[in-house]
Amino acid sequence: MKAMRVHAWNEPPRLEDVPEPVRTAGRTLVRMGAATVGHIDRTVWGGQFMTPQALPYVPGVEGAGIVLDSDTFAPGQRVWIRGMGLGTRFDGTWREIIDAPDAAIGALPEGVPMALGSAFFSPSTSAWVALYEVAKVRAGERVLVSGASGAVGSLCMQLARDAGAEPMAVQPGALGADAKADVLIDTVGGPVLAAALERVEAGGRAVLVGYTAGNEITLDLARFLQRDVSLLPLNMFRRDAAGRAAAPELLARLADGRLQLQVTEFALADAARAMQWITQRGHRGRAVLVP
Repeated sequence: MKAMRVHAWNEPPRLEDVPEPVRTAGRTLVRMGAATVGHIDRTVWGGQFMTPQALPYVPGVEGAGIVLDSDTFAPGQRVWIRGMGLGTRFDGTWREIIDAPDAAIGALPEGVPMALGSAFFSPSTSAWVALYEVAKVRAGERVLVSGASGAVGSLCMQLARDAGAEPMAVQPGALGADAKADVLIDTVGGPVLAAALERVEAGGRAVLVGYTAGNEITLDLARFLQRDVSLLPLNMFRRDAAGRAAAPELLARLADGRLQLQVTEFALADAARAMQWITQRGHRGRAVLVP
């Protein structure tokens, strides 16, 4: 059985033969149909995660596939896989067969392709929770989204529109003075967040989702206090339950086309190229490895 393994921090993963996993109680064997490559995988790969993995390890926190053996799921059932330590504390999804905790698995509808089922959870649940749980967006409100061409940003635009709000896509460097909003969903951080906060109406809300443009900002605190804008962080580790609760509705919308998420497929052996691709400015959608 093949798997991608990392032997040293920041070194390209290698395609290697590994033993097939043996299922134990509370876990499910899944033949992988697709495995996602995300920024969290790069963080773990760089040895920068909260608790570094023991080397060597198999990356990958998300995936989708077909159940081989389980006490909880029927053999042949299509499933998505996410979290519960996969790819962060234990070997992850970048392999042909995975032994995953039952709690990490959900049913994948027939209408959702494997690549999309692998990639949907992180961006779609982040967008859902940012809008509905954290910002509490209401119909008629104006929602400013930075990084709207990215996976999370594009889903925020779609979900805001579905909620009866007025989404406005603003790219870095294109924040006009007339782009006032009740809510800001910022997916890039850094100086873009600092500039975008100026576009939020007094008393409005801003949700910080990501920081690809930098993890530090400078604020005029006196002005910030006078404008009374709430700056709210999105922590999906703490809100994992809310994300999992929203997953069936999000999958239903993806299956019938009400939501769109772009994916780009790479061969399993091209994991290093996929990790580089997601760092390129202007890339769209998510990278997915296909075994």
